[in-house]
Amino acid sequence: MKVVYFFIVYFLHRSQGYNGSAGPNRDKIVACYYTSWAAYRPGLGSFDISDIEPTLCSHLIYSFVGLDENSFKIKHIDQWQDLEKDGGKGGLKRIVALKEKHKHLKIIVSIGGWNEGSAKYSKMAGDPKLRNVFVKSAVNFLTIHNLDGLDLFWDHPTKRGGVPEDRNNYVSLIKELSEAFEPKGFLLTGSLRSNSGEMNSLYNLEHVNYYLDFLHIMGYEFHGSWDEVIGANAPLHGKDEGDTLNVEYTIKYLLKLGVTPNKIILNLPLFGKTYILTNPGVKGIVYGETATKAVGFSGPFTAEDGFMGYNEICLELANKTSQWVEGWHERSNTPYLWDDDRFISYDNPRSIANKVAFALDHGIGGFAAWTITTDDFRGSCDEEMDTYKDFIERYNKISDQQLMKRALNSLLEAGNKIDHFVAVDDKVRLQLPKATFSNYPLLRTIHDATNIVLEGAKILKEMEKLKGQAQAKPQTDIQKDRIPCIRTCTEICYYGLVNSEMNKMQRSKRTIINYKYVKPSIFKNAPLL
Repeated sequence: MKVVYFFIVYFLHRSQGYNGSAGPNRDKIVACYYTSWAAYRPGLGSFDISDIEPTLCSHLIYSFVGLDENSFKIKHIDQWQDLEKDGGKGGLKRIVALKEKHKHLKIIVSIGGWNEGSAKYSKMAGDPKLRNVFVKSAVNFLTIHNLDGLDLFWDHPTKRGGVPEDRNNYVSLIKELSEAFEPKGFLLTGSLRSNSGEMNSLYNLEHVNYYLDFLHIMGYEFHGSWDEVIGANAPLHGKDEGDTLNVEYTIKYLLKLGVTPNKIILNLPLFGKTYILTNPGVKGIVYGETATKAVGFSGPFTAEDGFMGYNEICLELANKTSQWVEGWHERSNTPYLWDDDRFISYDNPRSIANKVAFALDHGIGGFAAWTITTDDFRGSCDEEMDTYKDFIERYNKISDQQLMKRALNSLLEAGNKIDHFVAVDDKVRLQLPKATFSNYPLLRTIHDATNIVLEGAKILKEMEKLKGQAQAKPQTDIQKDRIPCIRTCTEICYYGLVNSEMNKMQRSKRTIINYKYVKPSIFKNAPLL
């Protein structure tokens, strides 16, 4: 555990802050996807831009615009929702206007999505002339609508009408977008599928890491009714060591391939996957074995086979006359509901909090919520009471409570803001977040769990500091320009590296300055394909 905690601390130093005084923790991203078609859902499922809670988001991502297959320029998929023309809703203008009151916000538009398909993106990316048309169109679109960036949601290269060459053509596309965006200060992000088990076969991750500002990794749809057996939509852990379809494997895989940790944004599901059992009489469910039909059932708001939003699922839980049995699948670290022949694998506040903790332990840059329109944004459901059950156990396991208390007091005396840890007698206890409003339970959990983990990391760092001070011995013969080695429990040491060499090691291909990446001149030449 000590090594894991060290990594939390180390990447805290590398994280970058947000401009503005409001919003989520400035050290980590919380990007909120808004889907414009949610406005058409019936009853309590209908979502308007006025329903957005900007204080819980660092970025708002307006989804989706599309690609015109004739001109290969950006087009409006739903002009009436996007624009004010002909009495339209003016969604783009309204969402950008949120920045007037919430200065911390960045507003990004996302292009693509499942319904857009892959074939026309494949054609555009494979033709230099068409790429040029698209890049100019993107710059023009962002400028006209006062947007801060573009999220490329090509779903996905090499598949669904794509070709094997998409892997490298995707790199050419984002390279040209990056070069066009940089002088304007626009952000460029990409939403990447992770459910193939081997992402590098779809995306040339070394080059994608170089050109994208952030990689939005879809941490969901690892399993669904298409498998024709029960599986978790977004398992934190796999069923065994060889299982690649889970969040743990995906994050470790990306880091192993050298993706910059701070660029990884884990997309978290605010929805579940539904199944219909082929044999309703089974006495128990076995993930990966219990047979299902190829199509799941739908919810009353989203009306999509095999899919239910959390706002639909929690209403089922709230229905006291329903026959749903609620359970927790320990291995995948996800909840489920089961009623005769119906089964739902989903995420609740507890499973979201645990994913946040795991991901931050590995130093990633933050999270994205897909989508805020399927959270319980109206506050229709009861608050779940076990959200931080595993967090309490996590911090109670720290054996040296006296040192932890000293570290906490040291931080408080130095003026640090610590909201979620308090000293009680001789121990440090977790103080659970207090909800300031009753809606958005999943988005609030992302926000609050991030703050708890980062505060905990700060305390652990202070513990290491105090421990190091106690163990350090006076240095009497230190060579000029060398860094002394102080052994601590982490056994981390840079002994013998001169300062100039250390500085070289700490440089990255892009230096983050207020969320705009500037390529230092020594890296002006990109990696070759």
